[in-house]
Amino acid sequence: MSIKSFLKSCSRVLKVATKPSSEEFFQTAKITAIGILLIGAIGFSIFLLFQLPGLVW
Repeated sequence: MSIKSFLKSCSRVLKVATKPSSEEFFQTAKITAIGILLIGAIGFSIFLLFQLPGLVW
């Protein structure tokens, strides 16, 4: 891909892109926060599982 075609593609994307509304932004932020908390809870439960003496292999 040449630089000229890359810049043309970038300008096309920027013309189509719009700023999200505040409602859309907060919905995306909530979903992201739920995902981060869920992954953290899974990691913490695995950590606790391996800290319990005698229960793991």
